[in-house]
Amino acid sequence: MSAALRTTEDAFTPRQQAVLTAALDLLVEAGDRLTMTAVARRASCSKETLYKWFGDRDGLLTATVQWQAAKVRVPRVDRRKLDAASLRASIEQFARDLLGTLAGEVSVTLNRLAVTDAGAHKPGLGQIVLENGRLAMGRRLKPVLEAGRDARLLRFDSSEEAFRTFFGLVVRDVQIRLLLGDELTLSPARIEADATQAAEQFLQLYRRE
Repeated sequence: MSAALRTTEDAFTPRQQAVLTAALDLLVEAGDRLTMTAVARRASCSKETLYKWFGDRDGLLTATVQWQAAKVRVPRVDRRKLDAASLRASIEQFARDLLGTLAGEVSVTLNRLAVTDAGAHKPGLGQIVLENGRLAMGRRLKPVLEAGRDARLLRFDSSEEAFRTFFGLVVRDVQIRLLLGDELTLSPARIEADATQAAEQFLQLYRRE
């Protein structure tokens, strides 16, 4: 049994957030040896409560990845009032959140574990991270890009292709360098500058003249 799709931080109660934070801490410390017993002990709750909230270990892992991914906020756009400035602000915000989240220790650890599991053909974490990470990011931003196209601010045939371009402009080689152990530190100022640059480059490619 897997957790229901949750895309915002407030989709979890404060107590659930504390449990998921404990689970993330344990993943960083112990890797894929995470157990329901260990999470219950760290979070000072019963295993019965964990099973009630999340279903099973995969459900807990899914909710944990969703909790981490929820740091990348869904841009809010008003289709009736969407203009070039508000579209730019929305995609810049998404770029800041995405880069800041991916560069964090927790995301790096989750992605390393997911790659290891996928390489060993283990079911579970690899697919969970893919579905609730990269694919979920596309589901969040593509409606914004499509709204920009409908408002005749952007020009593209495929919102998936447009998102892939945007993702590449934002992330560049940062994620792979971190996964391979590069001591790369992104300050808030660096993240802000990189997000602004990625948004500008994207708009140069897809802006409707």
